[in-house]
Amino acid sequence: MNSPRLLLLLALFAFVLVVDITSAYQQGSRRASQDPHQCRIQRLTASRPSRKIQSEGGVTELWDENEEQFQCAGVAAMRNVIQPNSLSLPNYSPSPRLVYVHKEDPPSVRRGEVVALPAGAAHWCFNDGNEELVTVSITDVNSQWNQLDQTPRSFYLAGGQPSGIRKPSERESESEREGQKEREQVGREREREREKQRRKRESESEGSEEEESKERSTFNAQNILSSFDANVIAQAFNVPNDIARKLTREDNRGFIVKVQKGGMGMIKPDEEQQQQRGRSTRENGLEETYCNMRLNQYLDNPREADIYSRQAGRLNSVNMHKLPILRYLDLSAEKTNLNPNSIVAPHWSMNAHTILYITKGDGNLQVVGSNGRTVFNERVREGQMVVVPQYFASAQRAGRNGVEWVAFKTSALPMKSPLAGHASVFKGLPLQVITNSYRISNQQAQQLKLNREHQHLLFPPSRTTSMSS
Repeated sequence: MNSPRLLLLLALFAFVLVVDITSAYQQGSRRASQDPHQCRIQRLTASRPSRKIQSEGGVTELWDENEEQFQCAGVAAMRNVIQPNSLSLPNYSPSPRLVYVHKEDPPSVRRGEVVALPAGAAHWCFNDGNEELVTVSITDVNSQWNQLDQTPRSFYLAGGQPSGIRKPSERESESEREGQKEREQVGREREREREKQRRKRESESEGSEEEESKERSTFNAQNILSSFDANVIAQAFNVPNDIARKLTREDNRGFIVKVQKGGMGMIKPDEEQQQQRGRSTRENGLEETYCNMRLNQYLDNPREADIYSRQAGRLNSVNMHKLPILRYLDLSAEKTNLNPNSIVAPHWSMNAHTILYITKGDGNLQVVGSNGRTVFNERVREGQMVVVPQYFASAQRAGRNGVEWVAFKTSALPMKSPLAGHASVFKGLPLQVITNSYRISNQQAQQLKLNREHQHLLFPPSRTTSMSS
């Protein structure tokens, strides 16, 4: 049985040559200013994808980027399911993207791997195995790399809208672009109005709001080559017009297509194949060089855990120190495996929003906002996603079978501040500050400071602590 592999090619040559890294980082690492109303969140939700795009070789699932929590974080979320022997076609995005490889069955690729996709970098993904390949990604539409707007977009170099979804003509496209601008402006105004009227909305208006959200939540993707003049393409590539017309013709297979058996054999040849080729071919190894560029990091290795507790679980992280390309994306990720009934201590993120995606199991998540009110206190399950805004305090407790999740962070070097345990807020507070703040005895204050002093963030079950489920 063929062991499925993920084959990934990133066309970064022009990106590396043209971009001045120093100045690019100074600009790219600054997150764009947000509407001050976007993070006045009264209630978070555990959401699932709201729209599916069925292609010939797989499915693209989209979360509603107009949800308040995604607007606050400035990100868009997507899940791709790529069937065996299928290709996700070459495309690029105006915003940086972080991809997590997720699959329930025995790993077809290295389940738990994170792949960084810089803004403007053309990339594609091929599954040559016998099982579905599932990836979850977030796109930082609020990044300074993106100088368009905060609508998530993908620019494809091949493919087209799946059959049943008609591609507009040039006149319709121009009219649609103008209409899209108007709808986006109206949408922003309506978002602010809904914020003011949140507590007064009636059930009927909520229903119409959902329809409006679905209408505005579109998959902004088209084959950019299909609209070029074939003569221009022919001259640019120095090829006959019939080849150019194949690049520009309509294609209704979608953006994930089936590949004939044996049709994708050139990526990452093994050493024996390289030796057999020798000097007799015209290949210069550039394709293989792209494949081996340092753009990915395995995030689920117990031996490399940043925090490890035999009783409670472990936490693995990848930031700009472990994967330097993240410095320019200003993104990072964490993978947490929490044992049954164990908890993640209450904490807050000091410099990033956190986008949690549950990969396995279930547990309880509680989030408290800046007004001291609980904005989320529910059980979360596999496949759900929740945004925890910067500085909102959160705590998690695993269910009976444990829980696992990946957390995308909108910072290349995220920092968190735990309330309890080693290097925590309470550990650093003077004893008298604690006794006077909570009107407790010195002995009780000592317990708060020292009972978890040798443990960090992940705590096993305890009779003296509990959290509502």
